[in-house]
Amino acid sequence: MDFYISAATDTGITKRVNQDSLFVRKLKTRTGNMVFAVLCDGMGGLSQGEVASASLAQAFSDWMWDYLPLLSQGPLEDGVIREQWIHALDVQNQKIQSYGYKNGCKTGSTVTALLLTEERYYLCNIGDSRAYEIGEGTVQLTVDHTVIAREVELGNLTREQAKNAPMQNVLTRCVGVKNQVYPDLFFGEVRAQTVYMLCSDGFRHQITEEEMQKHLWQLGRGDVSRMKEQEEYLIGLNRQRGETDNISVITIFTQ
Repeated sequence: MDFYISAATDTGITKRVNQDSLFVRKLKTRTGNMVFAVLCDGMGGLSQGEVASASLAQAFSDWMWDYLPLLSQGPLEDGVIREQWIHALDVQNQKIQSYGYKNGCKTGSTVTALLLTEERYYLCNIGDSRAYEIGEGTVQLTVDHTVIAREVELGNLTREQAKNAPMQNVLTRCVGVKNQVYPDLFFGEVRAQTVYMLCSDGFRHQITEEEMQKHLWQLGRGDVSRMKEQEEYLIGLNRQRGETDNISVITIFTQ
């Protein structure tokens, strides 16, 4: 299996600072091709969210360079990935909290990290940045850690009601605010001829899953320049429709 990768980010129409941090890398290992992608969204309501998101993204980048080459010498184990990612998040949570105390501010970030091998994906999430699997249909792989998502889960709101409910951006989990972090981790089979997408919440507020599927899978798959073009198109669509948040997306096509 081969991978084609692309990414795009935009400050948006109202904010002066882009608090999103992201990276995506394609790797060749002894056990096959891999892609590692991370997207972090600094908390817009808190001070210096760009510092928290950049620190968190850098920590996962360091993990990729320091640990993944050794792990990829043989079959990857779910338990090992889980343990190392949770440890990295615990360390970053403490560092971001310490930074806030020293600088008299409260800051935090979401994180969505995705490792794709030729057979399996490894996915970590805290907050409301998302990962999707896009093919003939569009499947959200992550679960939002928000007040609204919790109300839907409890049956207090329908999904339709949730779209227009207040407190859309109020998180129940993030990195850097509370003393402990509780990430969700997901593992699954990688599908060929599929787009795996990571995005900040600003990318998905004003567009539909049908538009994601049309532009990122039907029109953009497998051609890196075309993938980038479609990402930029959807970012522009968000801007036209009044999105006020930072807007970021990573796409990975499997072939």
